[in-house]
Amino acid sequence: MATIEQLERSAWPDPAPDATSLVRRCTELRRKPLAEFTVEDLRIMLGQEIGVPALLPLAVQVLLRDPMTEGDYYPGDLLSTVLRPTDSAWLNLRGERKRLASVLAELLACPPFSNPDLRPRDPDRLLRDDIMRFLGR
Repeated sequence: MATIEQLERSAWPDPAPDATSLVRRCTELRRKPLAEFTVEDLRIMLGQEIGVPALLPLAVQVLLRDPMTEGDYYPGDLLSTVLRPTDSAWLNLRGERKRLASVLAELLACPPFSNPDLRPRDPDRLLRDDIMRFLGR
């Protein structure tokens, strides 16, 4: 499978010696075959809004199997990242968005998301709010 650099027909130069670890990682990931991407790789790149047209469909496929899958941080961290792109990112992914919305509507019906007594700062509550915004678009 292709890399983001190949799909975008744009190669980034090697990072400068004083580049941050995030810049180094993103540069490496642009050169990594998409078939080898991990959940954490998807989370990082989508969080940085790099390669969104190529990576968003891959992330949705992961989330359809397990919406609470996690990268390196917490259950649902990939979902949290996928819910951020603007509506324009979803224009060519209407079917994927609809399938994801269906899975997320089911998720909201399950505890702890269905529990109205959650503390306002509870991570599950914050993710629930993000899901509600996504479903309301």
